[in-house]
Amino acid sequence: MSVSNDSYVAPDSFILNGIPGLEAAHIWISLPLCAMYAISLVGNLGLVYLIQYEESLHRPMYFFLAMLSLTDLLTCTTTLPNALCIFWFNLKKIKFDACLVQMFFVHGFTGVESGVLMLMALDRYVAICYPLRYATILTNPIIAKAGLATFLRGVILMIPFPFLVKRLPFCQSNIISHTYCDHMSVVKLSCSSIKVNVIYGLMVALLIGVFDICCISVSYTMILRAVVSLASADARQKAFSTCTAHICAIIITYVPAFFTFFTHRFGGHTIPPSLHIIVANLYLLLPPTLNPIVYGVKTKQIRDSVIRIVWGTESKLSVGKN
Repeated sequence: MSVSNDSYVAPDSFILNGIPGLEAAHIWISLPLCAMYAISLVGNLGLVYLIQYEESLHRPMYFFLAMLSLTDLLTCTTTLPNALCIFWFNLKKIKFDACLVQMFFVHGFTGVESGVLMLMALDRYVAICYPLRYATILTNPIIAKAGLATFLRGVILMIPFPFLVKRLPFCQSNIISHTYCDHMSVVKLSCSSIKVNVIYGLMVALLIGVFDICCISVSYTMILRAVVSLASADARQKAFSTCTAHICAIIITYVPAFFTFFTHRFGGHTIPPSLHIIVANLYLLLPPTLNPIVYGVKTKQIRDSVIRIVWGTESKLSVGKN
């Protein structure tokens, strides 16, 4: 810590303290987190490879799914290795600038993930409400532009966060009761007003989270109206089944996200810090872990592609042995 002026101390680094109150259980907590991270690596990399490998999956729905898998993978990789270093090796120190970089990527990737979920909802809307025009509306150039716009929105809106934090004076403790550098966890250590940070954080939440949820809600309202109007029960069942995996992904992503957001700002002392931090970690780790499983179980084309690849591998092995 180095003294800046007479009253402020500018931190050279922060101490990420892990999960307060559960320090003795850090090793045990790390085991399921590590297992989930391993599953997310295998599942998301496998899903991206499968979509690239199988020509039958070269469709807009699966291109958006590949975007979601890559975003999920980057999101959990930004934080979990650092958390495991805290749990296993007690490596808690993080440089001030490194903390800001981690903060930027964490919030940036979560913003991109929300945008991709919105694009997937719009994809389902077009597929169900305009099936005959699906291929002409969602062309590859449109998909690429939509993905790029979603990425740029997440990045551009998150750029001010590190600069807003860097302008703050820190004259209190440099200990962050968390496993990664979250914006609100860092700014709460400042000894000056954080009103600008809070207002900008709420503005970003409106521009990304609330906007995306509104688009998703409108899309599914239109989908529901279109499906209910179908005469055949089988057609209604088939239409609903194509949305099941995406609805599960929305629930997995947004429920812990909103819990984390509201407890940071309005939870005060009513929510135990340990519970908040555990949920904050699950918020970044649950979607990467469960999304490949959900889509693998709920999506027939993915199941069939996996069976084809596995069956083809076994056939080659048996031919080689003969």
